[in-house]
Amino acid sequence: MTTTVDARSASGTSTLDLGPARALSCRECGHQIPLAAEFACSECFGPLEVAYDFGRIRREDIEAGPKSIWRYRGLLPVPTDVQSHPNTEPGLTRLVRAERLGAALGLRNLWVKDDTGNPTHSFKDRVVAVALAAARKLGFTVLACPSTGNLANAVAAAAARAGWESVVLIPSSLERAKILTTAVYDGALIAVEGNYDDVNRLATQLAAEHEDWAFVNVNVRPYYAEGSKTLAYEVAEQLGWRLPGQIVVPVASGSQLTKVDKGFRELGELGLVEASPYKVFGAQATGCSPVSSAYKAGTDVVTPVRPDTIARSLAIGAPADGPYVLDTVRRTGGAVEDVTDEEVVAGIRLLARTEGIFAETAGGVTVATAKKLAESGKLDPDAETVLLITGDGLKTLDAVADQVGPRATVPPSAEAVIEALGR
Repeated sequence: MTTTVDARSASGTSTLDLGPARALSCRECGHQIPLAAEFACSECFGPLEVAYDFGRIRREDIEAGPKSIWRYRGLLPVPTDVQSHPNTEPGLTRLVRAERLGAALGLRNLWVKDDTGNPTHSFKDRVVAVALAAARKLGFTVLACPSTGNLANAVAAAAARAGWESVVLIPSSLERAKILTTAVYDGALIAVEGNYDDVNRLATQLAAEHEDWAFVNVNVRPYYAEGSKTLAYEVAEQLGWRLPGQIVVPVASGSQLTKVDKGFRELGELGLVEASPYKVFGAQATGCSPVSSAYKAGTDVVTPVRPDTIARSLAIGAPADGPYVLDTVRRTGGAVEDVTDEEVVAGIRLLARTEGIFAETAGGVTVATAKKLAESGKLDPDAETVLLITGDGLKTLDAVADQVGPRATVPPSAEAVIEALGR
């Protein structure tokens, strides 16, 4: 069972105040329904996404807006008064010119979108903020999710800030740092025996049984997913209102990649940027790479796998948006590639060494994949390139714990330090 607000006018259209959002539309058959807490099409069971009627939006109005994702509220399914409710105010994170990393990768015009600066240090704060704003209007009272870690942090924090209850389900094998950084917010944190796909199935069951629980990536997923568009909006604005030539995005469920593409397309359609061509590339860990495998096989079918990788935030063996990732990379001329756990750790260390950014394992996947794509000639070395770094390395310390540490342990003397330095 799903929660549906009675929000129809006499004409049958939605009257629910979610800004420019006007309906939910099936990504497969195009069937539309009024705005509601629904995620699957009643006609063909395809996934629903938000459809809009955008008003006139000007660059100067966006630039004068709040220094958070709410500067783009005219492009999101959130109420016009979204800022009046307590929320974590995510977004407007750094876009870093990465010359040293670019030199190491052979990419001469490289940028890193560093989303570690969000309130709980991952991009998930963006999607959760949008989901919470919609959930308020839809009549929910509890914020919930199944999670591989970053989403758990974001939901627990957002609920605490809003004064809501939270219910967070995680695999019991999750990294300890992510467990602690969720539990500290004192919501209901439940560890489940099994992997993420087991946890997700349980969440879907609970969402059907508890009408007041907003599972952000289940029954309010169409709204939640739109938050990832803000990454595209920020990249374009921070580049001086232009689109990059190519972008590398980590792939878990695949939603982030498809919504970044949607954000770029919307900016072009609205005349906020020149609608120039760009390529989208997906990055996966080899131990959980069903989308990469499908891409390389030239098929449209993404076959589920059982994850076995240190990149646990990307360890979704049955990615809901996998087929749409394939559609996006093929349409834009991109690709999907995967890298081993050893390459992931090397990617983390390379980014840290060259740009002073400590990424979690998903970031290591992005950097290592960019390296592999550049070496194979799939990335244009001269094109303006953006890598998405979506989470902080402090969340996945175990990944590098046995590979980094003090160069030496010495007595408290200057001579001993110089000797240890080999000088």
